[in-house]
Amino acid sequence: MQSVLRNMILAMAAVVFAASMSSIAAQSKDPKIGTWKLNVEKSKFSPGPAYKSLTVTFEPAGKGVKVTTSGVNADGSAAATEYTANYDGKDYPLKGSAMADTVSLKRVNSLTTTRTDKKDGKVVSQFKNAVAKNGKTYTVTIKGKTPKGEPLNNTLVFEKQ
Repeated sequence: MQSVLRNMILAMAAVVFAASMSSIAAQSKDPKIGTWKLNVEKSKFSPGPAYKSLTVTFEPAGKGVKVTTSGVNADGSAAATEYTANYDGKDYPLKGSAMADTVSLKRVNSLTTTRTDKKDGKVVSQFKNAVAKNGKTYTVTIKGKTPKGEPLNNTLVFEKQ
């Protein structure tokens, strides 16, 4: 009886281990995982002004990703945001943003994802995130409205660190 129970426990542990390894393997194939630094000169900001600097870090988190940003705004103030979300289109809390309080993510293909930001349940901006095939750059196209209601149309170019 004990050997049957022990074998069942070992079998269950093997299944859990295999499932976690497949999740880790899928995460390691995500080309955004790592740290990226904004190339201000190659980026376009409308209406502007541009960040002085911005670094984005993507880390595996369950079936999704944890994203942290840190940088310096045009006026010299600190810029920092953080969220953890799955690529399932559901809303997840966004910390540190004056423009939005939730994000939702969807995977388009292995190199491209979309992100939708909302404030009080209303869409305020949409992001298209694309990693170059060589994995060295990552471009974010952002469309939406500023907190003042102005059209927002930014293209941010990041380089892998």
